[in-house]
Amino acid sequence: MNDAFSLVAKTFLVALLAVSTIAIAADKKGVEATKSDPAKGEALYTNGDAARGIPACVSCHGVAGNSTIVQNPKLAAQHDAYIYKQLSNFKDGERSSPIMTLFAKALSDDEMKNLAAYLNQQTRNPGTARSKDTVEFGKKIFRAGIAEIGVPACAGCHGPNGAGIPAQYPRIGGQHQEYTAAQLTYFRAGTRKNSAQMMAIAKRLTDEEIQAVADYVAGLR
Repeated sequence: MNDAFSLVAKTFLVALLAVSTIAIAADKKGVEATKSDPAKGEALYTNGDAARGIPACVSCHGVAGNSTIVQNPKLAAQHDAYIYKQLSNFKDGERSSPIMTLFAKALSDDEMKNLAAYLNQQTRNPGTARSKDTVEFGKKIFRAGIAEIGVPACAGCHGPNGAGIPAQYPRIGGQHQEYTAAQLTYFRAGTRKNSAQMMAIAKRLTDEEIQAVADYVAGLR
């Protein structure tokens, strides 16, 4: 009986080791597959791929990700994990945009990672707050929130200078006021749904509060 038990135990151990070896090999392969190539990302960002109907990202998002079109976000210095997530959300329909959804669907997973890696390495051009009348109001919301209506301080997640936290919260400092205000409005309306946290917060903000905090954020550096 002991011999039988020993044989079963040995057989199980051998099988377990085999499965572990396969799992480790697969894991290593997965890690290798996730490596990004910023140089390839730069080429795709700058030139696009006409044969596949992918335009140059630079035409809308500017040289090195520094958009000069206020409706289009600055992507320079954005965390690569965040850019990859947004492209993935456009691709799978979790985030909606007639233009970006079309382009994202044409990108492979590796191409999205390459673009994200390239943009993460760029330097964002600074922006400026423009409204002296509301900048202090926006600063108060960003730094302290609005406790009476359950709005937390933006700085709690996005940092005191809007740099965000890699792989968790995006860089928003220096972003175009118009773009930030538009996204908060979309979150509030439920038009943009790929962040339950931002939807809950934005629903508590008025137009005036959105414009003020968006203007303050534009001047962060």
